[in-house]
Amino acid sequence: MNAGAARRVRVVVVNYNAGTLLAECVARLAASTLPLDVVVVDNASSDGSLQPLRARLRPGALALRENAANLGFARAVNQGLEGWRGDYALLLNPDCLIEPDTLERLLAAMDARPGVGMAGCLIRNPDGSEQAGCRRQAPTPWQSLRRTLGGRGFDQAGQPLPAQPCPVEAISGAFMLVRGTALEAVGRLDEGYFLHCEDLDWCLRFRQHGWQVLFVPDVAVTHVKGASSRRCPICVEWHKHRGMARYYRKFFRRQTPWPLMGLVYAGIWARFGVKSLYLLLAGPFSRRFGHAHA
Repeated sequence: MNAGAARRVRVVVVNYNAGTLLAECVARLAASTLPLDVVVVDNASSDGSLQPLRARLRPGALALRENAANLGFARAVNQGLEGWRGDYALLLNPDCLIEPDTLERLLAAMDARPGVGMAGCLIRNPDGSEQAGCRRQAPTPWQSLRRTLGGRGFDQAGQPLPAQPCPVEAISGAFMLVRGTALEAVGRLDEGYFLHCEDLDWCLRFRQHGWQVLFVPDVAVTHVKGASSRRCPICVEWHKHRGMARYYRKFFRRQTPWPLMGLVYAGIWARFGVKSLYLLLAGPFSRRFGHAHA
């Protein structure tokens, strides 16, 4: 057993109507080869997903914090980090399923690289394919313009996997392992984001403070994705696009010509309009023909 195996890691799981996947996620954490301090922060779920956890609550191993309203992902994560002063913290989605040695292997990779402040791994869809967003470039206004004009996107999923751990600009908020000293220097998540883009913000801030963001390709987890967002997909799209607008305004407004920023904002909200229209139209069709498709 390596030195990292003796450490206790804080794991923060933010739940909002994740169903039975939450219990499976926590069971996987309990089977980890490392001792873990797991905190589930619930954003006013109404699906009974907390019930299987209540019998397992144990100080120092599993704790539950219940909010009376949905406070958003960033604020709930920060609640889960309150009072923590440890070596590492893991942000984990409730529909993300780890293996017993996942954290032990990632800790070894980070321990060998003191300049790494945050690490992610290969995130797979349930069918085994690489999930979009687990390794990507951090978007900029110029890149967004090129992408709109038909250029290459930010996501690196589908490209050949690197042979060994390597620095990237951004990883997915579904699975983020963070070094404690880096977190103290950078600060916690920006609560101005409700859902989506807070992970891009955090990755950029880590790099601005001189910390590397590491992608570890030979460690994989499964992310079912979307378990908490199926009830109101248009709401999710609203928060996603609002978050992207905040991200660009926060980091690029002062050094980017205003015509370009105007184009970026227009593109964001035009895309939201198209997505919303698609979701509105797809709903009746899916309800009408869903049984036939099944």
